[in-house]
Amino acid sequence: MPVLKTENLVKIYGSGETRVNALAGVDFEVGAGEFVSIVGTSGSGKTTLLHMLGGLDRPSSGKVYVEGKDIFSLKEDELTVFRRRKIGFIFQSYNLVPVLNVYENIVLPVELDGETEDREYITRVIAMLGLGNKLLNLPSQLSGGQQQRVAIARALAAKPAIILADEPTGNLDSGTSQDVLSLLKVTGEKFGQTIVMITHNEEIAQLADRIIRIEDGRIAAKKGRKEGA
Repeated sequence: MPVLKTENLVKIYGSGETRVNALAGVDFEVGAGEFVSIVGTSGSGKTTLLHMLGGLDRPSSGKVYVEGKDIFSLKEDELTVFRRRKIGFIFQSYNLVPVLNVYENIVLPVELDGETEDREYITRVIAMLGLGNKLLNLPSQLSGGQQQRVAIARALAAKPAIILADEPTGNLDSGTSQDVLSLLKVTGEKFGQTIVMITHNEEIAQLADRIIRIEDGRIAAKKGRKEGA
């Protein structure tokens, strides 16, 4: 069974002359431990798709399954809990809490769920991402690359079913982008994490196991690099 699956996913904004078919019947699956890039130009529907996958917005029709669960069959409060436990997010703008230090930001999703963090696991994540000497720093005391590493650690902290990364290197220079994405890939492999990344950067997309291209709200092409694409 795939970790993530969509069925005929449609999202329509507006009506009449202002109607926009942001998603026009999207079907794909992601297996456990896969690193998938979804590539598209601005306006192609890739960010809308990510919001649907993460339950941040509801589709006009169609379904999204995470570990076999139809997430849009859940009530809003149930979806909030499910999202917190099963989906980790990495955003372009980092979305760190400015008044919390690095460690507090990392464990925040676990604490919001009323759980006790797995300190041994989180310590391993912190070490993998090279953040051990930054745990007491506030986000404002970190570089962009360091802040994105914290965001990756936070996404991993609750051991979610999938991690969704939305243009995670959009605010970083090319050298730092490569470093951060390489770390994301390595940590994903180390901890058996399933990752779906939205990007417009073809070079960065090549780091993934598989590339899915979206155009005008539809899946246009699928490439598996391990298959020689």
